[in-house]
Amino acid sequence: MIAVYVHENGTTREVDRVEPAWLDPASPVKLWVDLPAPSDSDFALLNDIFHFHPLSIEDARSALQYPKVEQYPQYLYLVLHGIDSKEGARTFSTRDIDFFLGKNYLVTVHDGTSRSIKRLREACGQYEHLLAEGPVALAHRIVDSMVENYRPVTEALEERIETLEERALAGRTQLVAQVMRVKRELAQMRRVLIPQRDAVGRLARREFPAISDEMAFRFRDVYDHVVRLADEVILFQDRMTGVLEVNLASVSNRLNQIMKVLTVMSTIFLPLTVLTGMWGMNIDLPHLPGGAGSQFWWISGIMFVVTSAMLIVFRLNKWI
Repeated sequence: MIAVYVHENGTTREVDRVEPAWLDPASPVKLWVDLPAPSDSDFALLNDIFHFHPLSIEDARSALQYPKVEQYPQYLYLVLHGIDSKEGARTFSTRDIDFFLGKNYLVTVHDGTSRSIKRLREACGQYEHLLAEGPVALAHRIVDSMVENYRPVTEALEERIETLEERALAGRTQLVAQVMRVKRELAQMRRVLIPQRDAVGRLARREFPAISDEMAFRFRDVYDHVVRLADEVILFQDRMTGVLEVNLASVSNRLNQIMKVLTVMSTIFLPLTVLTGMWGMNIDLPHLPGGAGSQFWWISGIMFVVTSAMLIVFRLNKWI
């Protein structure tokens, strides 16, 4: 449902329609229009009332647009991504939010799941200063909240990576599937954070007339947070590559140890099998000294000597 907030004469109120006179750059009114999960009639508002450029409206209609910032004659069009993670879930997704930022208005378009905008909508009617500071300040609050929501997700990812590192060193299980899953999530986050870093950086560098020096300073703080997040994601990718290499090496080494033990056992039992096979044949064979009852002890002694000699040779060659 469309939400329209108007700040006029020191008070903020929610209204049910947009007056075209409010969009006049000389108007003292400050306006915020939020379009969650907009329909075709909602997009008609962007064209008929705000007269936004068709290309920016087309981008706002798109389900997925990577972060960017574009200057149009009367407004600034901005696309940024918030992060969407469900409680208890090990995966996340990102959702883009479209900002149409004019001199005295802000229009936000999203799919209705943005936690940042939900919090700002709840607070906008309670705190007059949120909209009184202007649409740029309000956009900054939304962007700052979006970036802060990344922090719990990156911390959870780091905990998962540390767990995988410990399991990789143990080398008892194959972690390829789990590692590749985390690497895929990191690649997804990196594809969003890198262009988002560049877009917020443009706002912080005072490239656009709508961004004052004071607001540029505020966006610079957000930019620093995005840069740290992007750097962490790159570092996490390197760590996951190391986890994969360590796990493969540990599993291979463990397999080699097992194969070595099995090979030693097979090698030891090979001559013993020959001995038992020869003296177990149902034909006359030369008897060792002593009677029939002594043959078992002779064969057992020979087997013991052969086994001991082989173990000594293996040990001297450091095979075991």
